[in-house]
Amino acid sequence: MAGTQVPGTPMPTSGVPGTDDAPGAHGDTAAGPPPDGRPDGGTGEGPRARRWCRGTRLLVAATGVWAVLLVLHVLLAGRWWLWLLVEAVPPLTLVAVPLLLLALAPLARPVRRWLAPVLVLLLLAGAHLAGFGPVLSGGPGTTAGGTPVKVFAWSTDYWQMDDDKQDFYAFLRGRDADVYLLQEYLYWEGDEPVRIDDTARLREEFPGYHISVEGELITLSRLPVVAEHHRRVPDTGTAWYREGSKAQRTDIRVGARTVSFYNVHMPVPFQVGDNPLSGRFYRFLQDQYDWRDRELDALRSDLAENPNPALLTGDFNSPWTGSLLDPAPGTRTHSPGSGVLPARSWPVSDYPLPRLWRLDWLFTTEDLAVPGYRFGGGGDFSDHAAQEIRLVVPDPTASGHPKETR
Repeated sequence: MAGTQVPGTPMPTSGVPGTDDAPGAHGDTAAGPPPDGRPDGGTGEGPRARRWCRGTRLLVAATGVWAVLLVLHVLLAGRWWLWLLVEAVPPLTLVAVPLLLLALAPLARPVRRWLAPVLVLLLLAGAHLAGFGPVLSGGPGTTAGGTPVKVFAWSTDYWQMDDDKQDFYAFLRGRDADVYLLQEYLYWEGDEPVRIDDTARLREEFPGYHISVEGELITLSRLPVVAEHHRRVPDTGTAWYREGSKAQRTDIRVGARTVSFYNVHMPVPFQVGDNPLSGRFYRFLQDQYDWRDRELDALRSDLAENPNPALLTGDFNSPWTGSLLDPAPGTRTHSPGSGVLPARSWPVSDYPLPRLWRLDWLFTTEDLAVPGYRFGGGGDFSDHAAQEIRLVVPDPTASGHPKETR
């Protein structure tokens, strides 16, 4: 009878006669899913687990592309003319992009454990290049015997071509600087620079100041001028602008020492408004790169042969001047303010853009100290913020330099 046990025959463990010898009956082979219901035994290494969703793949790809772009930026900035287009990107981008990717990393569950640390490294590298972080000391500090100098540097936006002349000169006079280092002492019509001569008004507004003009750069000093170093150029056409120096050097007596003041205005990388799909745009881009390269080489060469302590400041027309583009090897880069955010000087007017770029920079050599430095004013007349600098030149005995007699 079915279901009746034959004496001496053990009952099958399954309760069904003849099934004890079936594969897996005693656990020899896993014929079904494990207790946790996962076909991979709980390791997460199965084919389905190893397949990333589209969002994860996109996030990993974006991280890889960004890492490659960052490396290329470090390698190519200042070295390839076409990369001028990338140099125009605000440095803040180097922080914003990895921050965005880092915010999305928790959604990529299969890779987030290794993706997040990679993005943190990219974020730190970008923040360093963009100028984030505490501001370093402005120099070796002032000494009891130091001579203070008040310096005012500013890219004037074609002098006072479109501004009220009275207000423009009132603004300059109000800075009450010992040394003025001013750029764009010219007008502009169409595609051509226009040379101007406003020395009569300057002498009226700044009595007792020495006036030195080289091309579109002008230096005013009420301290004694020891020497002017002007580049010889043909006295024809626009050679005064296109062949003249973009780093005007004036040697000025400060206390018992001679200090070289460099008034810098590097060429713009491209013209805002030009069609980027035209051949003219790229010809101009390459010409401007070559021009900037020549002027930077000339500045570095002059600085290397200059025995005087030096201050270099002005409009360098690159937000990467203090990091990837080194115009003056061996000098210190100074930053205004004391916060962790990078300083920004452009645009303060004229353009419908947020103030995200720093184009105006300050460098010093040797033992010169900068106890005070800030971007202040200028927006009523120019697209650049003005630089107000407090310089201290240590006396020769206090600085360890032999006393100068020249």
